Amino acid sequence: MTSRPRVSRRILLLSLVVVVPLLLLAGLAAFPFGLLKGIVADRLSKRFGRPVAITSMARVDGFGFTPTIAVRGVTIPQARWAGSGDFLRLREAQVSFPVWPLLTGTFKPRDIRLDGLQLALVRDADGRTNWSRPGEPESGGSSNDLKGLSVRDSMIRYRDAKRRREATIAFASDAKGLRASGTGVVRGTPVRIALTGASVAQPTPGPWPFTAAIDGTALHMRARGTMDRPLDTDAMELKVVARAADLRLIDAVIEAGLFGTQTVAIVANVRHAAPRWIVTGLKGTIGRSDIAGHVTVDKRDGRTQLDGAVASDRFDFDDLSSDEGLAKGAALERAIGPRVVPNTRIDLSNIDTTDGRIAVRVARVFSRGGGTSVTGVQGVLVLDHQRLRVEPLTIRLAGGTARGAVTVDQRGGAAQPTLTLDLHLTGTRVDALAGTGGAFTGRIAARARLTGRGETIRAAVSRSTGRIGFVVRDGALPARYAAALGFDAGRALLADSHDTAGLRCVILALAVRNGRGSASPLVVDTSASQLHGTGTVSFPAERIDFRLTGAPKGKSLLRLPGSAYMTGTLSDPVLTVPPEVKSAGNIFKAIGRAITGRQGPTASDADCGGLAARALR
Repeated sequence: MTSRPRVSRRILLLSLVVVVPLLLLAGLAAFPFGLLKGIVADRLSKRFGRPVAITSMARVDGFGFTPTIAVRGVTIPQARWAGSGDFLRLREAQVSFPVWPLLTGTFKPRDIRLDGLQLALVRDADGRTNWSRPGEPESGGSSNDLKGLSVRDSMIRYRDAKRRREATIAFASDAKGLRASGTGVVRGTPVRIALTGASVAQPTPGPWPFTAAIDGTALHMRARGTMDRPLDTDAMELKVVARAADLRLIDAVIEAGLFGTQTVAIVANVRHAAPRWIVTGLKGTIGRSDIAGHVTVDKRDGRTQLDGAVASDRFDFDDLSSDEGLAKGAALERAIGPRVVPNTRIDLSNIDTTDGRIAVRVARVFSRGGGTSVTGVQGVLVLDHQRLRVEPLTIRLAGGTARGAVTVDQRGGAAQPTLTLDLHLTGTRVDALAGTGGAFTGRIAARARLTGRGETIRAAVSRSTGRIGFVVRDGALPARYAAALGFDAGRALLADSHDTAGLRCVILALAVRNGRGSASPLVVDTSASQLHGTGTVSFPAERIDFRLTGAPKGKSLLRLPGSAYMTGTLSDPVLTVPPEVKSAGNIFKAIGRAITGRQGPTASDADCGGLAARALR
């Protein structure tokens, strides 16, 4: 009697277990998605931060788990800051998608048909975009499972104040393939834009080929490659060929934070495996300089991480300036005269989301302006949150090498970067330097340790504090110059032009404070004489103001009393002997002292080793 009710309950439970899921599946397969029009419009309104209107939305297939939804009359207003009109207008769209991903909150369309799409994309000068979620950073890249795409009578307009570019592109896609073409402007340069690809509805899964091109008189870029799946920009390989009048034109397209240069021509192989871009086989020219290298760009958590190497067999650093930059530099030099310290910009304020490590090697340095004492450069650049350190840094000079480290630090939102230099020069000889003509010889060593703040190297040095040391040891110089250093006018006039004297040392140590270096000491010690100096070198004018006094190391023929002065600049020093030193009265005094033998104290050998060690510490 009791067994029948138990069996009945079991049958009922089993029926519920089977029937209820079947009913749910049937309901899902036949769900009228048009009922969700209000919810979809509300979600899109929150997504874009402005009201979205949808005229109608209905399911157009009968039954199944890959429904097709028809949407008509979609309008999304333009963001107020982006101008008037609409951000998006869509006459009609049909979208097919699997329902199962919806259960986890993921929407993966399989087939899209668009008719009458008008899209107006805008980015302002601060980088704000009208397609991003309000308050969230811009994102890019796409991965999809599209099996079909049909687009007709559609237009995309793009305006970007930050990168100074704009475009109007007609877009179409059907069984014959994908096509986009139009015109635009990149940094004031008119261009034509074209994109072609195979049909998205591939008969069999496989790589999807495409070609993209930007053509103009000052800019040409062409990319040919394949995506792992149609329109899957997160997984693609391509070969890029680019030519431009200025690297900034290419940067306006790829957004890598590059700078103005001479004309550029490059080729490279590129692989995008999101979030990583891998660039190999990079070769090309900038002006008359050649470059080659590779780089990996990894974009994570809103930051860009670089890891690569760049090499050049022949490089002119002037090629890293545009014609405009070179003209400004030439005009500045005409206005203020030549300078030793370069006016290279070091501001990192615009490189706020990029970190990385790049190894650089330049086998040979040359200059369009003529000879250069720098013959090669090698270093490793490490950038970390607006702190750039170049270490180790090796600068090969004619007959010597400078080694050390350079740091540019602009962390914490600093208005100007802080430059720290620590360079040590060894192995160079005076006769190897341009302009000496071999009349002077000796081994050179130098050390510069400076820290200062400024947007350029010159500006930072002009506000710097630290030490500069310069030493020449164990050389030779013409005997008449050695006599002149000791203010022995007689020997300076009578010495044979072929006679030489030993140059024991030249010591200059500058204690720098706020861009003003005080000589402590300045000593020129020869086998025949010794010169002492006091005074300053002031940056950025690089102005010299030294008072010089000297004494012979033995009996002089005609020793003039008094001092001489060295003024001018580091690039153009001027030695001045005051009129009173050369006056007839002073000369007669010198003759009288020579006759009486009372010519003043003589100099002894300086402690060249000790002075050099202190100057270079």
